Amino acid sequence: MTDPLSQYRPNVGVVLFHPDGRVWYGRRANTPGPHNWQFPQGGVDEGEDYEAAARRELAEETGVTSAELLARTEEWIAYAFPADYGGSKQARGFAGQKQKWFAFRFTGDESEIDLETHGDIEFDAWRWGRLDEAPDLIVPFKRKAYEQVVQAFAPLVV
Repeated sequence: MTDPLSQYRPNVGVVLFHPDGRVWYGRRANTPGPHNWQFPQGGVDEGEDYEAAARRELAEETGVTSAELLARTEEWIAYAFPADYGGSKQARGFAGQKQKWFAFRFTGDESEIDLETHGDIEFDAWRWGRLDEAPDLIVPFKRKAYEQVVQAFAPLVV
């Protein structure tokens, strides 16, 4: 039997929790609103450990390295690219992305957050917000995946 997610790009996502229970949102650079806020996420390099990939993506996209692991999803959470998406990942033959999600607690100072720490800027603004806001902030084709992420990490909200 063929793996239904075999055409999905392996990916990790990160929900960064503030000590007060809010979560970190980044506004995607060069992406018009209203659905342009999301959590850090990115691809997994060949042979890379998923947690290491999540920490790398978090550091590259936000500058944050002061974070302790709270939880992770064991099963893949996937979303398909829309037919008219036309992004580079779709052009490389991927039907969508399958993700392992990680929840970290931010243990640093907000001065650590630097959206320009890496050459490719993913986000042009950031804010703290409620976890349950996520499905309404993300592009519609990722909404069901974000609903699963919210459900998985809701017990972590203080």
